Amino acid sequence: MAKETAAFQLIKSKAKLLKREAFVLYFAYKDHRVTWYAKVFAICVVAYAFSPIDLIPDYIPILGYLDDIILVPLGIWLALKLITEEVISDCRAKAQELIAKGKPKN
Repeated sequence: MAKETAAFQLIKSKAKLLKREAFVLYFAYKDHRVTWYAKVFAICVVAYAFSPIDLIPDYIPILGYLDDIILVPLGIWLALKLITEEVISDCRAKAQELIAKGKPKN
């Protein structure tokens, strides 16, 4: 039972981290220091992450959740690689402030 709880807590913390990183990309999209191609890729990743529409519908067993488990984190990781560390750190502070205020509910 304790193992299941620890695993669930790990998954929950990773999901919160992904959500925060998606908000980082949203703030990076609005930043003038980010190149246009990084902005385009970042907004596509954010739109896909927060969109209810999936490439593979969730009702398809196993495959339906693979896009959420693999594509979203991979897209976030790639988008963050396209943005300078200075911008990312500024945007992380903004995202953390937004989350601390309890603004994003979904």
